[in-house]
Amino acid sequence: MTLSSMIVSRDWQEVSVLECVLNGLHIGVEVEGEPDRAWTKFEKSKVDAVIVDYDQEGSLDFVDKLRAGGSAPVVIASGSNSKHQLDSIGATFIVAKPISVERAVHTLSAARNMIVNERLRYHRQDLDLPVTIRLLSGKGESAKGEIINLSQGGAKLRCNTRLSSSEPISLRFTLPAASAPLNIDGKVTWADRDGNTGVHFVHVEENAKRQLQLWVERRYFQPVRD
Repeated sequence: MTLSSMIVSRDWQEVSVLECVLNGLHIGVEVEGEPDRAWTKFEKSKVDAVIVDYDQEGSLDFVDKLRAGGSAPVVIASGSNSKHQLDSIGATFIVAKPISVERAVHTLSAARNMIVNERLRYHRQDLDLPVTIRLLSGKGESAKGEIINLSQGGAKLRCNTRLSSSEPISLRFTLPAASAPLNIDGKVTWADRDGNTGVHFVHVEENAKRQLQLWVERRYFQPVRD
């Protein structure tokens, strides 16, 4: 899955720099010189980030609309307004004109990271992965099961043992193509009579968190079959 962006500008030198950097970050680009037409396109399409030349006529109204109804990060480019003034309009990022390649790389990379993190926060990857479930309450019994889908913050399991809502558990599983297992503590959020169980992760070691984050990101952008 790819990311997309829209540049609202008639400054073609500026556009050239931004397009080059966005392509290098594997972000698709659509350029629109007129803010009114840009808003019409924005409403009809899924755009992950918007870069606006704030110095051109009509940009103020366009940015006001984005702030009121849009959810994409907004990058404001300007050479005639102070940073303090631009901060007050709600821009996510601000870059001074003329835009250098170095500055564009820095700003747009930060925007990309924000977009990716937001997407991955809610993405669940379907799979069928063996897992050992250890009950942290009582005598600490263990059960076998499968992870049906997995995200950075939780998982859906299927197991023969009926688990209770809010029950603390520990999961041990090995990600596809990984060499070492992950151990993650969680809490049961729901369970049905068929053995399907939702788990929210409550404690993930930093190394395991990083492995899980990278795995989910790779699967999200380049899905593969095990």
